[in-house]
Amino acid sequence: LFLDRSDAVELPIKFIPQNAGCYHCWILLKSSCDVRVYEIECIVNTDHAEAELEFVTPAYQPVIQDIPINNMSSQEWKLEAILEGHGFYGPPLINVSLGGTALYPLMFKPVAEC
Repeated sequence: LFLDRSDAVELPIKFIPQNAGCYHCWILLKSSCDVRVYEIECIVNTDHAEAELEFVTPAYQPVIQDIPINNMSSQEWKLEAILEGHGFYGPPLINVSLGGTALYPLMFKPVAEC
């Protein structure tokens, strides 16, 4: 099926979310000879935030920093953690309940002075 742009009709939609989360919308379009329903799902994230952690510990002594992860959405999060760098450890998966906060235990265990 090829669509001709001259037959296209724009349907501008303005969406102003109040919080991060997953929003669903159904649009019903009717004419005398056709009925169509379009489902739209919008996923809203909070602004990108950067953080810097500094670990100070004697060589061979692990230190753990609990990193809070806030879920202000309307569904539970199942997150996968991918750690890069030598000496860093943490669980590969973490669940954050809807509207809740989970602590991700990031461990740094140096194997030498650095």
